[in-house]
Amino acid sequence: MEVLPKLIVFSAPSGAGKTTLVRHLLTKEELNLAFSISAASREAREGEVEGKDYYFLGTKEFKNRIRANDFLEFEEVYQDQFYGTLKDEVERLWAQGKNVIFDIDVVGGLRLKEKFPNRTLSIFVKPPSINELQIRLKKRKTETAEKIAMRVAKASTEMATAPQFDVIIKNDDLSEAKALAYQTVLEFINKKVSDG
Repeated sequence: MEVLPKLIVFSAPSGAGKTTLVRHLLTKEELNLAFSISAASREAREGEVEGKDYYFLGTKEFKNRIRANDFLEFEEVYQDQFYGTLKDEVERLWAQGKNVIFDIDVVGGLRLKEKFPNRTLSIFVKPPSINELQIRLKKRKTETAEKIAMRVAKASTEMATAPQFDVIIKNDDLSEAKALAYQTVLEFINKKVSDG
């Protein structure tokens, strides 16, 4: 049985540190990872780059692509605010022989696991507490108090999905979380699996 390219999914409430862990793993050449760029219906924020941070499609285009069945998974995260994974993005990276790493919301993460049960490792990054999450989001200074409140409210629901993931990494010590994420991903990548 050959070692097929894998999917590594990182999901977490906003502010739990999943992006930091994903960026750390992308620096490890031996993992042979490539980042799956998500599509978004929103406009780019300051400093964001098309085709690097997201594929910015706009709401109309996003809905057209949904109808065309172009997504492996998508989610309407907030009213008319869609995020999703394009099939051709994953196929492009697999064609390069890469393992594909994702930084996506919990619903999308679980959908990918459902589609490719044997080839996907789903990791839930758990913040030390909801309170700590709120502190981290405030420190970012990227969103309004109203947006933060929305994210914190959503976090409780997201935390409830943690047991459905293959692995839960509690991020209260970043260097420990990085080491655990690396070890977990390395073992999974070296495992031979059948297609699925």
